[in-house]
Amino acid sequence: MNQICTHDRLYGRINQYSTNESHMPENHQKFQWNKDRFMKWAASIGDNTSILVSKLFDRYKVEEQAYKGCMSLLKLSDKYGKTRLENACQLALDHISQPGYKNIKMILQSNQDLKDKNDNVQSECDMHAFVRGKDYYGGKNNG
Repeated sequence: MNQICTHDRLYGRINQYSTNESHMPENHQKFQWNKDRFMKWAASIGDNTSILVSKLFDRYKVEEQAYKGCMSLLKLSDKYGKTRLENACQLALDHISQPGYKNIKMILQSNQDLKDKNDNVQSECDMHAFVRGKDYYGGKNNG
């Protein structure tokens, strides 16, 4: 039996995470991700996106466990654009207690982020509408 590798025993907190970088694939060694990098990326999109990414990190005891969800969420800006992602994050934060990638993706796929904006435009139009009652048209009471 051949020994492949050894790992140091961790005496820290429960579920402590440790990675030996030399054991990582080359493409992972070149691009190290961390919370700061995700937070800067989120900030480049908008405040609501930053809040949502921060909430994703708060859900996990181990920071690295949030990386996949954050990456998936932030990559939605490639397909839908930064403005739509920011609007979807705002919508999710307003209506969902613990929003995540799937919630944001569903909002974007169903164009709910656009509907909310259209509803605001429609309500502004309604405020300036001229409504004429039955008296204008000569309507009579039926009763």
